[in-house]
Amino acid sequence: MRVMLHAHIDTEAGNEAIRKGTLPQMINSVIEQLKPEAAYFFPNMGRRSCMFVFDMQDSSQLPPVAETFFMELGAEVEVVPVMNGDDLKKGLASLQSRA
Repeated sequence: MRVMLHAHIDTEAGNEAIRKGTLPQMINSVIEQLKPEAAYFFPNMGRRSCMFVFDMQDSSQLPPVAETFFMELGAEVEVVPVMNGDDLKKGLASLQSRA
């Protein structure tokens, strides 16, 4: 299932990770784990944020990634199912067969 992970990083924890040089390593590790189809990094509501869209094969993939953000960056993490345009078309087409 395609999901989006959105992490809002605690400012002080993010500052410390940058000072120690661990933030790039942590982000690279997450990218290697998830192999996302998209990864974005941006300021949101005054905090560093990142968003990854990836295929979650099994819900057991979530704890290792989410805990990295919780424990290392004091982040708030949201994970939601998402669709691309093709997914939406397929879902809407299945509704047509019911009508």
